[in-house]
Amino acid sequence: MKFYKSLTLAATLALATTACTAQTGEPVEKNKANSDYKPAFAGQTRIGSVKTQTPYKDEVIATDLMLPWGLHVLPDGRLLVSGKSGTMQIFTTAGKLDKTITGFPAVVFQGQGGLLDVNIDPDFVKNRMVYWTFSEPTEEGTSTLAVAKGKLSADDTKLEDVKVIWEATPHYKKSGGQFGSRIVFDKQGNLFISSGDRQAGDIRVKAQDLGATTGKIIHITKEGKPVAGNPFMSTAGAKPEIYALGFRNPDGFAINPATGDLWEAEFGPRGGDEINLIKPGGNYGWPVVTYGIEYSGQKVGDGIQQKEGTVQPVYYWDPVTSPGCMMFYTGNIAEWKNNLFVGALSGSHIIRLVIQNNKVVGEERLLENRHERWRCIATGKDGAIYAGTDSGKLYKIAKQ
Repeated sequence: MKFYKSLTLAATLALATTACTAQTGEPVEKNKANSDYKPAFAGQTRIGSVKTQTPYKDEVIATDLMLPWGLHVLPDGRLLVSGKSGTMQIFTTAGKLDKTITGFPAVVFQGQGGLLDVNIDPDFVKNRMVYWTFSEPTEEGTSTLAVAKGKLSADDTKLEDVKVIWEATPHYKKSGGQFGSRIVFDKQGNLFISSGDRQAGDIRVKAQDLGATTGKIIHITKEGKPVAGNPFMSTAGAKPEIYALGFRNPDGFAINPATGDLWEAEFGPRGGDEINLIKPGGNYGWPVVTYGIEYSGQKVGDGIQQKEGTVQPVYYWDPVTSPGCMMFYTGNIAEWKNNLFVGALSGSHIIRLVIQNNKVVGEERLLENRHERWRCIATGKDGAIYAGTDSGKLYKIAKQ
């Protein structure tokens, strides 16, 4: 069965001025913040709202995704979707399950752990290499974030010559949460990996420790080696693969195709979900600097929001939306071009952020009436948005 939502022409004409250039209304967030913390600059939170003018529709094209986490568009347009339990699926853009892929190493499939993000080699057409992240069980009975690669078989049903190329340290409790993690490729074909802080108080502090790779952005080659020129390669005691530090749970990760800049989205605790523009060597503050508070209601650490030597988020939310994924839109709706789309989990909507000169100038909430937890998102070869939800649905969002 398929479900649709359409914006009628009459409703569209009633909307306010162009979303590409101006704020058109009050902020979309109406609820009280968890704290009385003040932003560092105007527009860092609760920016004015915008409204899409182009008629579009959303459609549920599949309902049999297996706990989706990552989604990547293959060169032929089909959709490669990772499932937390330890397999991947390939769907057509009509929503038909085309292939189920096996051959993955064991995962810790509990809580936030499992088979996580997926991406393909920039030379996939030639080498058929697939890369993924997962919560890896360790010999000592703990778990850690790991990155693996393997060659997709000619019939698209299994991974061959699988090899783990990188794993986060230190290892932590088997049931620990907040692994991160996303994979994007830079222009040279190297990998950026977002690594979570593993959540608990006795491990999250290592997000500030250059001797640990939890709570970091990692930059490695296809073989898992540090990329030459990484910012901490000459720092005594630092892990040479670290690119930036001070992150909580970075589940959103994307490169802006217009500028080449790397962007990240992460969960705060109560309040303090962030959008960050990632710079080499940058310290993004967690858990010393945050706009969130503890789940108990207490301050995180000393309750600091701004500190010399740390990088401010471009944008933050309080209360949280829980950013589970993100992308820069590259489809065929002109007013959405290069807008940042963020899938909200607890927020149960897709966030559209209009960005100009690396600042957020407008925010919109899409598909709120679907009440879904949005876990993975991508622009298809056909210009439509494809997004997977925790309920196992695959949505297609397209111009009418």
